[in-house]
Amino acid sequence: MPGIVGLITSMPRESAVQELLQMVEALHHENFYVTGIWAEESLGVYVGWVARKDSFSDGMPLRNERGDVVLVFSGEEFPEPRTKRGLSERGHKLDVRGPSYLAHLYEEDPSFPAGLNGRFHGLLTDRSRGNAVLFNDRYGMHRIYYHESKDAFYFAAEAKAILAVRPELRKMDPQGFGEFIACGAVMENRTLFEGIRALPPASAWVFRNGSIEHKRSYFHPREWEDQESLQPESYYKELKEVFTRNLPRYFDGHERIAMSLTGGLDTRMIMAWQKSQPKSLPCYTFGSMLRENQDVRVARRVAEACNQPFQVVTAGQEFLFQFPRYAERAVYLTDGCIDVGRAFDLYLNERAREIAPVRMTGNYGGEVLRRVRAFKPVEPLPGLFHPDILSYVHQAQETYAKLLRGHPVSFAVFKQGPWHQYGVLSLEQTQLSMRSPYLDNDFVRTVFRSPQSALASNDASLRLIADGNRALLRIPTDRGLAGERGPLLQAASRGLLEFLFKAEYAYDMGMPQWMARLDHVFSPFRLERFFLGMHKVAHFRIWYRDALAGYVREMLLDPRSLGRPYIERKRLEKMVQGHLKGDRNYTTEIHKVLTLELLHRLFLDTAVSGDFRGRPGVSMAAGADH
Repeated sequence: MPGIVGLITSMPRESAVQELLQMVEALHHENFYVTGIWAEESLGVYVGWVARKDSFSDGMPLRNERGDVVLVFSGEEFPEPRTKRGLSERGHKLDVRGPSYLAHLYEEDPSFPAGLNGRFHGLLTDRSRGNAVLFNDRYGMHRIYYHESKDAFYFAAEAKAILAVRPELRKMDPQGFGEFIACGAVMENRTLFEGIRALPPASAWVFRNGSIEHKRSYFHPREWEDQESLQPESYYKELKEVFTRNLPRYFDGHERIAMSLTGGLDTRMIMAWQKSQPKSLPCYTFGSMLRENQDVRVARRVAEACNQPFQVVTAGQEFLFQFPRYAERAVYLTDGCIDVGRAFDLYLNERAREIAPVRMTGNYGGEVLRRVRAFKPVEPLPGLFHPDILSYVHQAQETYAKLLRGHPVSFAVFKQGPWHQYGVLSLEQTQLSMRSPYLDNDFVRTVFRSPQSALASNDASLRLIADGNRALLRIPTDRGLAGERGPLLQAASRGLLEFLFKAEYAYDMGMPQWMARLDHVFSPFRLERFFLGMHKVAHFRIWYRDALAGYVREMLLDPRSLGRPYIERKRLEKMVQGHLKGDRNYTTEIHKVLTLELLHRLFLDTAVSGDFRGRPGVSMAAGADH
């Protein structure tokens, strides 16, 4: 994922710059990335960046007029319109298309970066104060990793950049390992790597004379949790006012934007209030290779109702043919934060970038507005992992239970988001800029004031759609909400769609073992044709069994895989053979073990290289102090 890297140290400049160049190179994954480095030797600061060309963060570093404030920023910020206007009126020279205002905002706002709105991280140096500040957004969604050693403080948008210069850290953290097995994510700002952590949300850590002075936090969730709840009608009015006022910010900027439509409520709320000119907002939906799924059917009608162009992007046979490459690359690019079952996201977002470099989504809407819980601990297959590992798995289950005791909205945005949902986000952002209005600071702050009843229903979302564009309320969602049908017909339609949704899950990765045996008996009839592709894009149970069987066998029955100390060899062999035969379903387990094996081969067994393609060199930023 594009971002910043660097070290803060008192080591000699030559040594620091050499390490910095290695770190930048570790993040230079694509030929449409731009890179650079900047150094302030007097402060012991050496920072580099990787940005997607022409994105919000292209053009680093940023400076004030005197040149004593320098900011290297990554991500996107969505300010109030009057912010830039006010700075310009007060004599600051701004690039109206870019983030240059941020360096000047720091000069005028003593709470900086508390007032910023978006997903970001950055490093700011102030010669007049003799310090540097490493900071990130209040959700921790634009992740930055760090490692504290005797001679330097290292930071990077990807852990592999730190591993490139500190190879002794290529060790698996056992607690993070157990959490990944149990939950598919590492919690509490730990990582999979011993000695490397993620910067906590809302950090603004201060450095002086090449070392850390103060680990400061500029925001605490209590500030929003302690607000007074609103009555239902007052809450809806406040939510509507905030959503409609701030939505235009997310469609601002000079880059082309496309709408990533689904069949649900959250993208439709955006379409109801974003009054784009006809044919000006390209829309697309990710589809199944087997049939036209519900997302595509519904999204097409929504785009037509808004008079916008629409197309379908599908992961088909080409993806399956290249799956080994996409699986390896997905694990590598995210430092193992996702499993190989999300490799199709990389393929689909490569194609989405061809439509537009900015992808507008409804991501996090359900989590913020309706308390959707996207992850939970799952007991691993008995006998698959060595007993020594299971103690960490059970510890992860206890950690998760403890985390649920807090405020549900805080869990969604400050825990679930940066720990679980970060993995897919980081993969997507290697290709394009991801935007969503549902992590807008004002919007989330307002949701914290919701009455209990509002978070237990879809009423607020349906009202927002109706108030913005009533025609969109007449189109049923992919799960049968809304529409113009009578109550009985609507209930019947919802019941059918729910059945098909659950049947597809049961016929794919969720198929119980007794059903897998029965399905194997009737395999000549290919019963999956009647269920798969109704809702989902990926169909890994049958892919692993058929098209990807050779890859699964080659990877998991390899002596290296079978010899891992955390794996029980005979159970793994039996698991793979049962799935490939077709009378067992171990889709989830294959996802997990494939991912762990790739983690070992990419990060732990050998030096971090990432040589997936030829990469251009790193450039120095212009300036006398470099």
